[in-house]
Amino acid sequence: MHRRTFLTVLGTAALTPAIPAAATKPPLENWIARNATPLRTLRPDAPLDDLNHLERPLAGARIVALGEASHDTAEITRLKHRTLRHLIEQQGFRAIAWEDDWSLGTLLNQYILTGRGDLRALMGQMSDAWRSEEVKAVFEYLRAYNAEHRDKVRFAGVEYFSTRHLAYDAVDAYVAQHAPHRLAELRAVLKPIVPHLSDMGEYVYWYWKEVADKAPYIQKSKTVHALLESLHHHSRSYAVALHHARQIASFYEAFSLDDNYAYRDARAAENLQWWHEFTGEKVIYWAAAAHTANAPDLQVSNPAGPGFAYPTAGSHLRRRYGARYRTIGFTFDHGTMHGPVDMPPPRDTWFEHPLGKVRHAHYTLDLHHPANAAARTWLQAPLRTRGFPHLGAASEMTGGTLADWHDVLIHTQQVTPIHPL
Repeated sequence: MHRRTFLTVLGTAALTPAIPAAATKPPLENWIARNATPLRTLRPDAPLDDLNHLERPLAGARIVALGEASHDTAEITRLKHRTLRHLIEQQGFRAIAWEDDWSLGTLLNQYILTGRGDLRALMGQMSDAWRSEEVKAVFEYLRAYNAEHRDKVRFAGVEYFSTRHLAYDAVDAYVAQHAPHRLAELRAVLKPIVPHLSDMGEYVYWYWKEVADKAPYIQKSKTVHALLESLHHHSRSYAVALHHARQIASFYEAFSLDDNYAYRDARAAENLQWWHEFTGEKVIYWAAAAHTANAPDLQVSNPAGPGFAYPTAGSHLRRRYGARYRTIGFTFDHGTMHGPVDMPPPRDTWFEHPLGKVRHAHYTLDLHHPANAAARTWLQAPLRTRGFPHLGAASEMTGGTLADWHDVLIHTQQVTPIHPL
């Protein structure tokens, strides 16, 4: 066949060199695809070698935050469980700080250390977001780990929002034993503010909605804390008693505020810092990304009314610890959360939008990888993402940049609801 005829038959494509598939992607998608590390499985009990690469971006961290984009999804909880295992087993973390109440956390700590207590009953007192079979598996793992190791993992809640009777009892017991000459003084201000209801949910509602004059409760709770603080004792039991008193005071003050978002995150950061110093251990912070992200100017829109803004706990911790505070953001493309609530793919204005273009079902992305121009723009652009699901699909969060918010992303393409206890 004549050469010209041969080329005509083949078409002009015959003269076009093969182009690698990756090069045909838009520059941002190409950068994400090249730097994404796929994860083999969601199974929390699976081998962890596919997470070993996290040691580099987390090197030197004293606190690592695991922040999910939304509560109540099975896949993200399992990925967080696997990451928690990696941090404990491979990177030596031995303390956990959780987005739940300090007083309940003391009982959960007893469970994972000794097996004392009914785990299902204890979890029934946690916030709704944590009452799932997936979270139960986390506590069962922690208990099993502690049963087999001398260097125990310890647990604490970093919130004040449901401070139970045991905190009041602990304060009373400490003063009775170590400062009996101050006991009558303590009880004069402590007893009037001890919750009169055993159901803390009901008590919170009663105090928040039905008590018109909250000033006496606030003043007495601060007096309790000041009395403990004035003892100036130096022991671990004193530090715990003082911390109990701090949560009592925080509880009464917080529920007197019209908007306590900023107050709550500031206290969570203080409590986590206390836990880090008290244990002397590296800490895993398990919470929503709306708390863990380094977002000093976080804003949440509310289509049905006024939105709100607050500095996150993560922003307080980054200011305190610098690069020793690292945050992992757990993101997803689409699916359904418990409710059920449909979660459509991210809008093209949200930072998650390009993450769904990667072919891996689950993967990690180190945001400190050298970036091309498109990736730098993505990382440094004003961040926009999903808001709070209970505010509706139109709610958004803004404030800061992706480079500010997170150091690492762990992304899954599709989520399904958790399995309630």
